[in-house]
Amino acid sequence: MKRHTFPLAITATLAALVLTACGEDEPSGSADDPASSPTQSESEPTTSAPVSTPTESPTTSDTATAETVEAPIFFAADTANGQGLFAEVRTIEADNPLEEAAAIMVAGDANDPDYRTLFPAGSFESIEYDGEKFVVTVPDDGWSTRAPGMSKADAELAVQQLVYTLQAVEGAEVPVVVAPTGLLFGVDASTIGAADELDVRGLVNVLSPGEGETVSGSFTASGEASSFEATVPWEVRDETGATVLDGFATAEGWLDGLYPWETEVDVSGLEPGTYTFVAMTDDPSGGTEGHGPTEDTKTIVVE
Repeated sequence: MKRHTFPLAITATLAALVLTACGEDEPSGSADDPASSPTQSESEPTTSAPVSTPTESPTTSDTATAETVEAPIFFAADTANGQGLFAEVRTIEADNPLEEAAAIMVAGDANDPDYRTLFPAGSFESIEYDGEKFVVTVPDDGWSTRAPGMSKADAELAVQQLVYTLQAVEGAEVPVVVAPTGLLFGVDASTIGAADELDVRGLVNVLSPGEGETVSGSFTASGEASSFEATVPWEVRDETGATVLDGFATAEGWLDGLYPWETEVDVSGLEPGTYTFVAMTDDPSGGTEGHGPTEDTKTIVVE
């Protein structure tokens, strides 16, 4: 089973404001030479008062520093083969990224409108990582059994939504332990690891651009995919759904998991407006076999 570990990017944002005022006292003056004549000698001095600028040179440096983490958070979405998990890269505070990422995941607070959570309303009491495992504590037994309307498949994928999110945020493929009951939606989560990504993830995932991102000229699109012969077709569609650009990227692999892909997309010839970037898995059968291609879409704004 191949797993690709998302890198954890901690970005320190530094904002500094420096105000500097400076001046100098510089006396200035002029004196006329005395004028002389054969009959009269007269000296009439001209006095010029010095122009003085008060000197004030305090330097104030106010520096505010905030650390943030770019964390992949997993949500569910529909695919050609049922539900799958998709990662969305989000910027969160670095002081407690596991709990913040889990809160966004549970709330279903995805930027992409196609993404959703499999969790009912609620929250975790705490999430801790000790270097060997994640210990997730729930406040009561409300999540020990399946919520009304939740299927067994939904429950199992919800548990994997949690496992994949915690492992991606921390960058550690270690098991998750749910306390105190060891159950999550009726699934044994006393010690549970990540399932094979080919079984639980959407087979193509756009990580960049983000939903609603503004682009111009050309931009880099990237993500992960498991697509036939590592070919990842892509399209740019206008607001009518018509394809106005297309191409393909080549992933780093495809047989045993999702692999990174990246491509340059030149939108310099498009009119400004709202478009949809679509990445998909390759379907050599043309739709005559299997479930058809999986797609992941992102709205972009072309300037």
